Amino acid sequence: MTNFDHIIIGGGIFGCYAALYLAEKGGKVALIEKEDRLFQKASIVNQARLHSGYHYPRSVATAAMSDAHKERFTIEHRPFVNAAFEKFYAIDRFGSFTDPLQFERFCAFLKIRCEKIDAHPLFNFSRIEALYKTEEHSFDPMLLGAYYRNKVESQKSIQVFTNTQITKVAKSGKDWEMTAFAAPKGIIQAGQLGKILSTPVVINATYAATNAINALFGVEHLALTHEISEIAFLRSQLFAEKGLTVMDGPFGSVMPYGLSGLLSLSSVAYTHHKISFDDTPRFDCQTTDDPSCRPEAPGICTECPRRPESNAKKMLAQMTQYFSDEVQFEYVHSCFTIKSKLKASHIDDGRPTEISMLSETPRFYCLFAGKINSIYEVEGVIDRF
Repeated sequence: MTNFDHIIIGGGIFGCYAALYLAEKGGKVALIEKEDRLFQKASIVNQARLHSGYHYPRSVATAAMSDAHKERFTIEHRPFVNAAFEKFYAIDRFGSFTDPLQFERFCAFLKIRCEKIDAHPLFNFSRIEALYKTEEHSFDPMLLGAYYRNKVESQKSIQVFTNTQITKVAKSGKDWEMTAFAAPKGIIQAGQLGKILSTPVVINATYAATNAINALFGVEHLALTHEISEIAFLRSQLFAEKGLTVMDGPFGSVMPYGLSGLLSLSSVAYTHHKISFDDTPRFDCQTTDDPSCRPEAPGICTECPRRPESNAKKMLAQMTQYFSDEVQFEYVHSCFTIKSKLKASHIDDGRPTEISMLSETPRFYCLFAGKINSIYEVEGVIDRF
């Protein structure tokens, strides 16, 4: 048996940050990740938006939280932040849930930049009711992932278990005891002996596998939905150093993907291919003969031969309506992942950070968040340990 002060399950940005924060406080930490290395799923397959609040005009709480952490995140991750592009937000003439006056009042309330633009040669104002120059940056997920992998793996008080899955959990007084197996590609060899890990504190930071891990530890589940989602990547000569988000409703966004030189493209209507309302992400593309992706242990969608056919052409057709004819985009490739969100989010499109203590003795925390700015929310909980 190996004893740890804390065990974190899930090696994305939130799991890595929590592990580092605990280690810096003197804890002996285990970080468990199902895949063969850290930072491989939703932490890199996203639009890389460093939220300033603009995206959530119907959820002031989410917007305020995003803007509150933006400055700190930017300062602490400056080498991985792209702040050298112009960012625009637009209100569509048809079907938006937010009108220009509401958006302006919302920005004024948050005290964030919102400069109305009445004319611009790159945009099609027959489809845009109002255009605003804003201040929003992007981060580079690939560089950020390399940075956190290096920090975690070089921290002597953190032991990283990759290609590892927990199969059995029991309580032993004030500790959790769990059996962990090395399982490359999700396969546990017959006769293989598992490692027994013990800790008084577990943090579940698995995102899409949140409810599967909660069930394993016998604690309550979160009311979630799960979607197989696509981010398309583009190049554009005229729009390389700019970004446009059209909102609020079934629209989309194109903006620089960190420092990569690519643009990320997302569409409310076409990014999400399949949806699961089950506790765990259950989709028809999962098969019993492929253990690398199961509802209780989802895999890497980009690498899967059964991933959905790309909707990039539909996304491009939707977004090009907002540009003048001289703006051209070249499609490069797409990445896919499972995005999870609280079922209650459909009411106001909010993305709150949920950090709940679901067992007191031994302790079990569930950390569920989708916005990278909110990594700092975990500090308040950890400081109360």
